[in-house]
Amino acid sequence: MLFNSLQFFAFFAVVYVLYLQLGHKWQNRMLLVASYFFYGSWDWRFLSLIFISTVLDYFCGLGIAGTGNPRKRRFFVSLSVIGNLSILGFFKYFNFFAASLERFLMQAGLEADFRLLHIVLPVGISFYTFQTMSYTIDVYRGQLKPTRNFLDYALFVSFFPQLVAGPIERASHLLQQVLSPRIVTIDKFYEGAFLISWGIFKKVFVADNLARIVTSVFALESGFNGAEVLIGLYAFAFQIYCDFSGYSDIARGIGKCMGFDIMVNFNLPYFSRNPGEFWRRWHISLSTWLRDYLYIPLGGNRKGNLNTYRNLALTMFLGGLWHGAAWTFVMWGVFHGSLLIAHRLMKPVLASFAKIETGWMRRGLDILNVIVFFHITCIGWLLFRAQWGRQAVDMFVSVFTNFDPTPQSLLMAMQFVFFTFFLIAVQIWQYARNDLMVVYKANAVVRGCVYAVMIVLIGIFGVTGGEEFIYFQF
Repeated sequence: MLFNSLQFFAFFAVVYVLYLQLGHKWQNRMLLVASYFFYGSWDWRFLSLIFISTVLDYFCGLGIAGTGNPRKRRFFVSLSVIGNLSILGFFKYFNFFAASLERFLMQAGLEADFRLLHIVLPVGISFYTFQTMSYTIDVYRGQLKPTRNFLDYALFVSFFPQLVAGPIERASHLLQQVLSPRIVTIDKFYEGAFLISWGIFKKVFVADNLARIVTSVFALESGFNGAEVLIGLYAFAFQIYCDFSGYSDIARGIGKCMGFDIMVNFNLPYFSRNPGEFWRRWHISLSTWLRDYLYIPLGGNRKGNLNTYRNLALTMFLGGLWHGAAWTFVMWGVFHGSLLIAHRLMKPVLASFAKIETGWMRRGLDILNVIVFFHITCIGWLLFRAQWGRQAVDMFVSVFTNFDPTPQSLLMAMQFVFFTFFLIAVQIWQYARNDLMVVYKANAVVRGCVYAVMIVLIGIFGVTGGEEFIYFQF
């Protein structure tokens, strides 16, 4: 059941009408049933996994809080982490590692014939396993008291707006809202409606139209035209951003309509000037999760430069692997880890530029940094989207060795500009005001014009049929 489908909006309309008629306790019970129905609509068998993860972490949380024995506390938190990672590892990575080991042994001259399993990847498994693990770890650290209300905890795990593609919420934020009565106001409804419409616009007008350009470029196995590759790469950068951030916006909007505050997951990432800033703006719920539960426990930047570089590399390696069972994702993670390390090494040099105080020079340097780092980010997206490593290398080389603009590449460029121009204009406005809700807060005339443009573009050029969101596969 996709956010960008009439089926979902019919489902949400029924849920919302019921929600407004019920008190807090029965709102939660109804939302839990609705969330399980929503998740089971993909495959009812997936419900068993989310239920196992829910039960495991609920009782582990109680076990941690119910004893002062350090060994027992470590046992329960280890059981939670190992249990969730085992579920995630089996369903997402078993065939990947088995096939990789088989190829490695064969290249070493050894016979290998591993039996691969026909495993269906459960939707959203990477998101809800990380969400439940953070609960038990926070309880273990003494940062959170566990709840004894199993049904409310189950709703925290399965809350349908953010279940299958995030944001990865923390119990300290979302569970507390589940446990407390929500207040639904007309202002929150209007704000939620804006977020939903903006997310739909990103998805059905920008992302799904750009997908056609991207698919035509990355479907090739050889004979790449550098001009087409460059346009296809720009198109993918905006496709994946609008697809994923569009989902997050819709999730936040649905939550707002019901009185929930779901965290911001994207904050204008393509205005980043360096890799550190990029990860403070892109997929914020994952980057902060990796920081708090992996990078800092490894030692963070507290034990010297070499350990800091190791921790960055390992964190981003695992962050890349989190995205999918393919070496291209691992390469993407290693690439971003290398960028973070290089940026740290260059800080003494960059500090001298930071001293520039002249207004126009400062703004010019910031614009240059944004442009340069956007293109560096696009190199990473090439690794992310390529079907295999060799394809990524050949496509990258073609930009410098076979850059031959053709009528086809010019048409692709015109399509790219058409499908991104309005988005970029709005985002420049958001960036200049440092406010993602600047459209919603604008006066009625300006806001009405923006809404009118969105409606026309969606109505005439929007891709219908409910194209699946990219991050469902992760």
